[in-house]
Amino acid sequence: MIRFDPLAHPEPLIRRVYAYAAYRLGDGPDAEDATSDAFERALRYRHSYDRSKGEPVAWVLGIARRCVDDIFLAKPPVSDLEIEGAAPGSLEPDVVNRLSVGAAVLQLDERARELIALRFGADLTARQIGELLDERTNTIEVALHRALARLRAILADEETPEPNARQKPAVATPRGEPKLGRR
Repeated sequence: MIRFDPLAHPEPLIRRVYAYAAYRLGDGPDAEDATSDAFERALRYRHSYDRSKGEPVAWVLGIARRCVDDIFLAKPPVSDLEIEGAAPGSLEPDVVNRLSVGAAVLQLDERARELIALRFGADLTARQIGELLDERTNTIEVALHRALARLRAILADEETPEPNARQKPAVATPRGEPKLGRR
């Protein structure tokens, strides 16, 4: 007997699970498969849902995480070569930015990618992520802060232009600040 049905209102849950899966796997068939698998498992095991352990969205996303992991295990690893850059001027800037962010996220460690997918793909709060991962909210907030700082650093490195032939290499000043000279 089910006292509380965690799948009573599935539409918002489906959207959030798909958004999470698409964030991790890319938009398309793999994300659709992960979403379908997650809801198939959720329907099969909904009697095991414990309301005291968190909200239905966290429960379903916990299932979705395992489905995404199953798809990752079945596929060869994604390499940086599979992310193609856009030809200059051929695409809108937001598409180019999306490609840059996607490539930068791939450079993060697995935990950072997972946290970013849960925060921005599934739109969970740090508290909800903590419940899902059985960790303290503060631990999640710190880990997210560090992951985003690393992501910003990766993106900043990509934006740094290569020094051209007219500039001398950076030279340390007495204060340790770099100083560029001209030839």
